[in-house]
Amino acid sequence: MNREEMLKTAKDKAGYFDVIIIGGGATGLGVAVDSATRGYSTLLLEQHDFAKGTSSRSTKLVHGGVRYLQQGNVSLVLEALRERGLLIQNAPHLVHNQSFIVPNYDWWEGPFYGVGMKVYDMLAGKLGLGPSKNLSLEDTIERLPTLEREGLRGGVIYYDGQFDDSRMAINLVQTAADHNATLLNYLKVTGLLKSNNMVDGVTVEDQLTGDTFDINGRVVVNATGVFTDNILQMDDSEKSPIIAPSQGVHLVIDKEFSPGESAIMVPHTDDGRVLFAVPWNGKIVVGTTDTPVDSPNLEPKAQEDEVEFILKHASQYLTGNPTRKDVRSVFAGLRPLVKAGDGKDTSSISRDHSLMISKSGLVTIAGGKWTTYRKMAQDTVDQAATVAGLNVQECVTENLRIHGWLKNIDQDDPLHHYGSDRVEINKLINENEDLGKPLHERLPYLKAEVVWGVRNEMAMTIEDVLSRRTRALLLDARASVEMAPEVARLMADEMGEDQAWIDDQIQKYEDVAQAYILQ
Repeated sequence: MNREEMLKTAKDKAGYFDVIIIGGGATGLGVAVDSATRGYSTLLLEQHDFAKGTSSRSTKLVHGGVRYLQQGNVSLVLEALRERGLLIQNAPHLVHNQSFIVPNYDWWEGPFYGVGMKVYDMLAGKLGLGPSKNLSLEDTIERLPTLEREGLRGGVIYYDGQFDDSRMAINLVQTAADHNATLLNYLKVTGLLKSNNMVDGVTVEDQLTGDTFDINGRVVVNATGVFTDNILQMDDSEKSPIIAPSQGVHLVIDKEFSPGESAIMVPHTDDGRVLFAVPWNGKIVVGTTDTPVDSPNLEPKAQEDEVEFILKHASQYLTGNPTRKDVRSVFAGLRPLVKAGDGKDTSSISRDHSLMISKSGLVTIAGGKWTTYRKMAQDTVDQAATVAGLNVQECVTENLRIHGWLKNIDQDDPLHHYGSDRVEINKLINENEDLGKPLHERLPYLKAEVVWGVRNEMAMTIEDVLSRRTRALLLDARASVEMAPEVARLMADEMGEDQAWIDDQIQKYEDVAQAYILQ
């Protein structure tokens, strides 16, 4: 997968693509896979890197949504549970079962949550991951040895899915490319082309070279997440905003704070949100918050009160009482929630997706979440094909194996999340054993992953490698900064870049990483 070749295809074929997708996050990539596997000529454009925004900053869960059950949104829970089951089948190298324990501190919580989880199991049906059950006090402590014991009565255990979000995104890029789609990062849409008031293409600017050119298409899909309104206003300057962005913050701490295999789910915090403490890549991810924000940003920053809120709740449930100095990384993501009413209370806005077709034929897909990305894409391509007048082709993604598909993964293999691609990465190491060396003593990443990311995953910057091809920035931000010079050197060797590029890249990366380090 080579960006220069993709760029050449986009320019050479500028006469017409069947489907042009704006946005390289979960939704846009899902649409690209769906469109390409139906045989439509497909182009996806992303202004920064794939999954740069919301799609690499999730809680890393593939879940039916226990809290949507609480809100009474059974149809969303049903859809999400079905999609969770499909995702585990279609990408077993990235998605796995994770047990969650709801600790009970009040006498009524056990029966209350026990019944709720039985409903969850029942809705999951044959795609369920395991039956929920009530746990005794002893059982709960055995599974969660660092759980706060004062007042603890027991717990309820249930099962959901866990995954690596930006690795999934990269595998979706590869899946779409395997089916002849053209996908480009760092190509920003700066305008929409129209004929007879109907959208029939885009004007783009290459963020790496400054080049601008036009590309035509039969239908344009707006899948830009929190930036949805920007594209809608390109189409119609009078269009009222439809997105109410909400910020979710996560803190990453060491595994010693909760060494068990199970995650903790606190169903009701002070602000009514669910709080998770989930094992992930040898660390614990604790979150999240729900803070309305005025305008979207590619690099949202955690606010002080959000950090304090998570630490306070973590200390209520973990005997180690994590403090600021224990936080290895803090990351923030923006949920692209579709407004309902005044859109002020974002924690109560539905996570359902919303599909709209403008008078100009622009197709917009907004809302939703990672778990339901495939179904969102199916609905979107159904509509887009109608708008474009394309021959009707059935969706084939329900049982489509995602690039890297491999069952029976050895979780101790540092390359396990590459699935079947790890064979090729091991070949690189066999050819040059220096590439088998780790990039940092505190993280599991190897030099070979940098070379692989440049050659096969369209990594163009240090940040692409350290934040999204590997997850170093999210797991240990300080360690990632220490790795940056070596990553820059390896990338420069691959890309034919000079010392000035290396220095510039290191500086830019350090600037980004500062927001992930708690001072």
